[in-house]
Amino acid sequence: MTVQVAHTTPVPGRDREGPEGTGSAGSRVLGAIALAAVALLVVLAFVATEGDVELGDTVRLLYLHVPVVIAAYLCILLTTIGSVMVLWKRSQWWDLVASSAAEIAALFTALTLFTGSVWGATTWGTWWEWDPRLTSTAMLFLLLLGYLAVRRTTLDQGARARRSAIVGLLLLPNVLLVNRSVEWWRSLHQGPTLFRPDPTIEGLQLFTLVFGIATAAVLVAWLLLHRFRLAWLQDRLEARGLEDALAARRAEAG
Repeated sequence: MTVQVAHTTPVPGRDREGPEGTGSAGSRVLGAIALAAVALLVVLAFVATEGDVELGDTVRLLYLHVPVVIAAYLCILLTTIGSVMVLWKRSQWWDLVASSAAEIAALFTALTLFTGSVWGATTWGTWWEWDPRLTSTAMLFLLLLGYLAVRRTTLDQGARARRSAIVGLLLLPNVLLVNRSVEWWRSLHQGPTLFRPDPTIEGLQLFTLVFGIATAAVLVAWLLLHRFRLAWLQDRLEARGLEDALAARRAEAG
């Protein structure tokens, strides 16, 4: 669905050249590519590839779980970069990028926990263990929810941007904690499969996993494009509403 905003008088100091809707011809093309890639990934993961010698058919979860994790990490990286730019340059554009990426990161982190729990139920015989990797990922998810909650604590846009940016700086170190938890502590979670000197996967399995990561990147780009456009339009409407309220008060006083 494409949301359109009616043209009104620009607000001085706030309105800049930006999108007039949440969709465009380019975003629709990108969305079609993402949809086709997801469909092909499902076929590759659950039909074309064979089961693993050790893990059996549970290896098919790997083709979804790993791309979801990578997508969450990409969004968290964008949120951290945006938070730095907000604190350094007081950039409204980067504030919207950071907040949009954080929402998508929360979604993919939740999917990470879900697919990981399914993996655990089939491989370990339990949906949840207080394993270092699982626990640190749950902490990361809570931190993302905290970031989003901070953005709702005040109507002051400047204070909201600064406060959430401070929380955003904590996300990347937490990702490092999640990523290294298997090596730093004793863990039930398996070690790296692809990102290691001697990958333990090859052939069609390797292609499917890499294709899944590429698909996740395209999906993130499409979601981020739409969420940023929506955030920009919401910000414009909020600013215009404030200006209209102030104008009305001035008129009453006059």
